[in-house]
Amino acid sequence: MAYFNLSFLALLLLLLPPLALLLILYLIVRPRPVKIPIKNRHVFITGGSSGIGLALAHQAASEGARVSILARSIDKLEEAKNYIQLSTGIDVSIFSADVRDYDAVSKAVEEAGPIDVLIVNQGVFVPEELEKQGLDEVKFMVDVNLIGSFNVIKAALPKMKKGDSMPRSIALMSSQAGQVGIYGYTAYSASKFGLRGLAEALQQEVISHDIHVSLIFPPDTDTPGLTEETKKRPQLTSIIAESSGVMKAEEVAKKAFEGIKSAAFIVPCNLEGALLSIATAGMSPQRSFVMAFVEVVAAGLVRLVALFFQWNWYNGIHTWHAQNKSEYCFVSAVEMICFSVFSLMLLHMGLNLVHCKGTSYTAAVGCGILWFFESLTFTEGGFGY
Repeated sequence: MAYFNLSFLALLLLLLPPLALLLILYLIVRPRPVKIPIKNRHVFITGGSSGIGLALAHQAASEGARVSILARSIDKLEEAKNYIQLSTGIDVSIFSADVRDYDAVSKAVEEAGPIDVLIVNQGVFVPEELEKQGLDEVKFMVDVNLIGSFNVIKAALPKMKKGDSMPRSIALMSSQAGQVGIYGYTAYSASKFGLRGLAEALQQEVISHDIHVSLIFPPDTDTPGLTEETKKRPQLTSIIAESSGVMKAEEVAKKAFEGIKSAAFIVPCNLEGALLSIATAGMSPQRSFVMAFVEVVAAGLVRLVALFFQWNWYNGIHTWHAQNKSEYCFVSAVEMICFSVFSLMLLHMGLNLVHCKGTSYTAAVGCGILWFFESLTFTEGGFGY
């Protein structure tokens, strides 16, 4: 009996700190959880004529929303409208405008009527090292991806604030390149990183009007835009990007709406995105006290995994340049063995934690380490040299 009491006391002492942390987080996380209804509401999507935007429009129509899409090409808009109407039976309103033109965007938003869910999805990408890229291309990406987002939100916001009694949403389509900088993405990453500052500040400005901001971080997505992009990518960019994999536009749209409907601020689209979200949580708002717990507890170990990724990427970059100069570099045997043993220890620890505790954050850690090993294949040298 005494042994049972001691075991129970030990278990209680072991569980007390995480339970206390969960209670604290439950009390302090802000904004509070809320649900955003989609059915019978007006969803307005920019960049909605193709790619992720078209998949978002199709998903919204499938869920019973009234859908409006905006893009530059009237021909592509007509094609998108016909496709959605044939596949869902829902009629879609279309508006031709360039998001860089505030007056044209304002006119389209006025004609569309009050918006309940605004998805700022437009985006352009011209991959190139900064030294070789023209400033006109840099300006083009910043104007469309960042300034265009300001134009769309500013045009829609006044009527969104006067909307019905149900909560409303503003979602911005960023990129995993808006969470971590990648070789060849200098201007693109800058334009997407800017969306995070916009979203964090905007959420504070509109929360009193029951408007909730979401920031979506898709990986490379199988779209016509990606096909064109990969033709122009620097070789190193393609090598590094391959470690993340490619999602279908329909998968991204589904994940995006799951995040929008739950009013999540950060919306990752796959496992890599979830790990990046934990690693880069920073001062971002968090509605879920469970997810906040994961971020707090797993942050250190996820940061360590992230440092291994950086180690691998920089070694890959060094190797690529060395090979182009007909030089040869080798990792020392000691470094290789130490790294392998330490990584296996981390993997073993993560899997043991999953087995013992069954918590979601330890599962993410274990999967993250496995993902790290998989990503090592992005160079011919395996371990980066």
